[in-house]
Amino acid sequence: MKPSRVALIGVTLIVAGYALLAAWLGGHAYAYAGARDRATATASGTVVEDGIGDEDDIRVRWTDRSGHTHVQRFGIYDTGRYTEGRRFPVAYDPHAADPRGFPADPEETSAEDDLVVPLAGAGLGALALTGVWAWRGVRFRLTGRRPGRPMTAVVRAGERPHGWRAPETTWLALTDAGGRTVWQRVMGHPALDDHDHDHEPVEVTVHGWADARRPVVVELPDGTRLVPLGRLRRSAPLHELLDGPRSAVRGGLRDAFVVPDGTVVRARAWWRPTVLTAGSGVAVGLLMAYVMDETTLTATVGFAVALGTLLPSVWILSAPQP
Repeated sequence: MKPSRVALIGVTLIVAGYALLAAWLGGHAYAYAGARDRATATASGTVVEDGIGDEDDIRVRWTDRSGHTHVQRFGIYDTGRYTEGRRFPVAYDPHAADPRGFPADPEETSAEDDLVVPLAGAGLGALALTGVWAWRGVRFRLTGRRPGRPMTAVVRAGERPHGWRAPETTWLALTDAGGRTVWQRVMGHPALDDHDHDHEPVEVTVHGWADARRPVVVELPDGTRLVPLGRLRRSAPLHELLDGPRSAVRGGLRDAFVVPDGTVVRARAWWRPTVLTAGSGVAVGLLMAYVMDETTLTATVGFAVALGTLLPSVWILSAPQP
């Protein structure tokens, strides 16, 4: 798959994921604010239990105007003030059949902040991830405009033994006329398939070469320009395996068998790893909600959507191979 399509998928996933999270948390925040505005009556409640959960919530007994007694859990900031046996003012809607209580203390905004703060944090995260894609595009365009110099390139495969990133990556060993070799990691491109079957060097044009560590844009003989990832290295990467040509690393178990003539071999769908990573993110989000004792439907779905978007977004950002 071309890098432009990978970038489009990555940005689309980020925007769509944040839109879903914003709709979910923002909708609940709007509903909470509306219900809080209708809570014009006040009751004097009593704290019957404190120190609940990791956030030291409290449980309060209070009675509305109709004489109905309610026992409700509240999240608070001033845990030293509202201890067991102390008074806790509760605001509620006097016209509701089964009113919901809200902290009458204007400083106690924990429940509302639990909706707004994650939404703001997710927005900053989405902006940062989108900014990385934008920076890659701008850097690629600017570097590609710089003067080029002829060099030779050998396409090499990198396989990350472990980690959250895509397991495969592509490196170019670039050699100048003086015999000096540098290494540049690039995003995968279908045009590389014509040059990854052996270690034969390919004549390329390198844009942005300034005898520095800044990334360079490599132009193949057919005019294809490869998007650089990371800085230019003076030596082969130490933490990735470079044992053979790129096609050798991309092979699988089926490569060990002789395929009969006429057999149609279907390539692995590009979207499958993304879907699997998204599913793993949802599972991690549900687990985090359970571990952090955020078992409400709002928090659980929020964790699932956030992690289900973050993990595949970061995975695509690591430039999986086509």
